[in-house]
Amino acid sequence: MLNWILIGIGDIAKRRVIPAIVGDSRSCLYGLVTRDPAKAAPYHTRVWPTLDEALTDPGAHAVYVATPVFLHALQTIQSLRAGKHVLCEKPMAMNEAEARLMVQTAEQCDRIFGVAYYRRAYPKVLRAKELLSAGVIGKPVLAELTCHEWRDEAGSQRSWLIDPAQAGGGPLYDIASHRIDALNFLFGQPLRVSAHLSNVVHHYPVEDNATVMIEYADGVRGIVDVRWHSKVKRDECRIRGTEGEMELSPLNGPELIYPGGSENLPPHANLHYPMIENFVDAVLGKTPLLASGASSYWTDWVTERARRHNGIA
Repeated sequence: MLNWILIGIGDIAKRRVIPAIVGDSRSCLYGLVTRDPAKAAPYHTRVWPTLDEALTDPGAHAVYVATPVFLHALQTIQSLRAGKHVLCEKPMAMNEAEARLMVQTAEQCDRIFGVAYYRRAYPKVLRAKELLSAGVIGKPVLAELTCHEWRDEAGSQRSWLIDPAQAGGGPLYDIASHRIDALNFLFGQPLRVSAHLSNVVHHYPVEDNATVMIEYADGVRGIVDVRWHSKVKRDECRIRGTEGEMELSPLNGPELIYPGGSENLPPHANLHYPMIENFVDAVLGKTPLLASGASSYWTDWVTERARRHNGIA
């Protein structure tokens, strides 16, 4: 039985992470870290006001870090050094240097360290990876992913997302990170990055849109366009090759279309469950992590270069 500590009881933790841990027969929600005991009351488990106190409990084996981005590196490294395995929400860090240190610490402590890029576990993304390797669209040359939504300054339960001190950036960090990671998963280590970030509609302290172009080996280019100023929601993903194209739009939907066929491959009802299941398998030595810290690091590598391309330190 893998005993989990969860730090951060926000929306994602309540809707997905806790149900995934509770739903896995090899996992136990061992305790929660929160300064507000009322948030923990419905779960009838141990409660600690600080991570320091929680990490002293020898019965805890793993930590799920579900706090705002600025705390990810600190809490992940602290947990790893305390001998715990760690699964951290995305994006893994505020910058590349933090991400690199997290990976190095996991290696030094010989602990399992994963990042919550759960789209790697989507059946249709795994199938797309197989089909690309089989040459179903010939040589892949261009992948285009968009995620457009509306996020203003008022009325959001996750208002910290527009605070650069807590979130690092705007849609580049929040919704582009998933799509950059999907590209890295499909095409490997990125080689070069260019990007444009700006505020076109909303003038909060983070960008309201970002367009990132990534170059991979063998001439593949990936374009990720994310916007928080569109009242038309988009979640598009298509991959073009020399002999055809593959359509995965919407990325969060079940449909996969490719030359000569189509498949209906819905994700799990709880998007976090396959990721929790994979993490437990990795701790038990049964399988590698789908989204390890070492592989997820490259999303932070891309993000940092996108920011530098726009003169943001």
